[in-house]
Amino acid sequence: MYSSNYVWAKVIGYIENKIGAAAAATWFDDAEVVGLSEDKLVLYSPSPFRQDMIRQHCVQYIQEAMLEYFSMSVQVDILGEQEFSDRRVHDPVREKKPDFLVNNPQYTFDTFVVGPSNTFAHATSVAVANNPGVTYNPLFIYGPSGLGKTHLLYAIAAEIYRRQPELRMVYVKEDQFTNELIEGLKNGKIEEFRGKYRGADLLLMDDVQFIAGKASTEEEFFNTFNELFLARKQIVLTSDRPPDEMLKLEDRLRTRFQGAMLADITPPTYETRMAIIQSKSLSMGLEMPGDCCQYIAQKITTNIRQIEGVVKKISARHDLNKMEVNLSTVTKIIDEMYKGKADTLPTPDLIISEVSRYYSIPEETIRGSLKNKITSEARRLAMYLIRQITGMSLPDIGKVFGGKDHTTVLYAVRKVDEGLAKGDKRIAGNLKEITANINTRLEG
Repeated sequence: MYSSNYVWAKVIGYIENKIGAAAAATWFDDAEVVGLSEDKLVLYSPSPFRQDMIRQHCVQYIQEAMLEYFSMSVQVDILGEQEFSDRRVHDPVREKKPDFLVNNPQYTFDTFVVGPSNTFAHATSVAVANNPGVTYNPLFIYGPSGLGKTHLLYAIAAEIYRRQPELRMVYVKEDQFTNELIEGLKNGKIEEFRGKYRGADLLLMDDVQFIAGKASTEEEFFNTFNELFLARKQIVLTSDRPPDEMLKLEDRLRTRFQGAMLADITPPTYETRMAIIQSKSLSMGLEMPGDCCQYIAQKITTNIRQIEGVVKKISARHDLNKMEVNLSTVTKIIDEMYKGKADTLPTPDLIISEVSRYYSIPEETIRGSLKNKITSEARRLAMYLIRQITGMSLPDIGKVFGGKDHTTVLYAVRKVDEGLAKGDKRIAGNLKEITANINTRLEG
């Protein structure tokens, strides 16, 4: 039986060939294979919206890929947060030994390509894995999207499990932490929620920057952080920016983060990119000619995830269409995947989504007519950012917000401009952080 990691890499390559790398990344970025047998593939995604999109548009492609590559006719089950939690409750061993963390050969220290841009982050991660709770605790890894922060989280977990399999590990993305907190409060299960996180021997949180500005989440995480730290339990956090640039974060939590071992990752050097391309190609059984490696390394300079996406696409074309791998075909694939990408603007939907996340207000409320102070501010900033970033006309922006008149949009834009002109640091800081979040989404 093939490893779930190998199978999923092949499936994603097939899907990218069908719907494009950008669309595949959008729907499958946070998806994990949590079960694989001869007749069933079980997928977990924390986002209800992405779950629905996968069910409606991508299950067929998953099944086609499984049949094409592995001659397996599978049923595809997609688990949401509650189903995944129930699965872990009925399988207590899984709670202690999360397979996608500790049995994922793609994300280990051995497969992490070390170069000048990530040497310190790699070294501190290895030290943590060798001596959890003692050396570099907490560890805070930061850098732009797509450079290997999550890879290091998985590698730490895998190495700790190899050495100390009895330790209880919890991996979570910030939005999942927030959603579980909300569910715990709503269903009267807050103690169960706290027990899960405060009972961990190793807590790994991805995208901790999104915690900023969510009062209840910050409060709960602050207490969780303190309890784990005082108990000498290992904490590892990743972020797309250092703590002092998390402008809306409470001071007491920022102080905790600043007191961590800070390790940054920057875009890889040319030599490191070459090594990554060669390593990824070998792992997929693909013989990549030297001139093709050089071309990829020269064209994609800032994002390891994009490099891996190109190699997957080439591998899929080679396997499915018997495409010859040469400079001409590789050039064509990169042009298809990234032509005009540098000129791509975020959509109004993406901007509203990030304003919604930042203010913890539902998107439909921001698009609606509710006029309390915080909602009105969020709506004004969303209109302002859409105007500034996309250049859309005032009437078109009004349509995005439920058909509002262009004068309403103009008032919102002017109101924000006036605040900035008067030196309103809070509004300027909010805009800066939301814009950084938007850029992170685009890079990812």
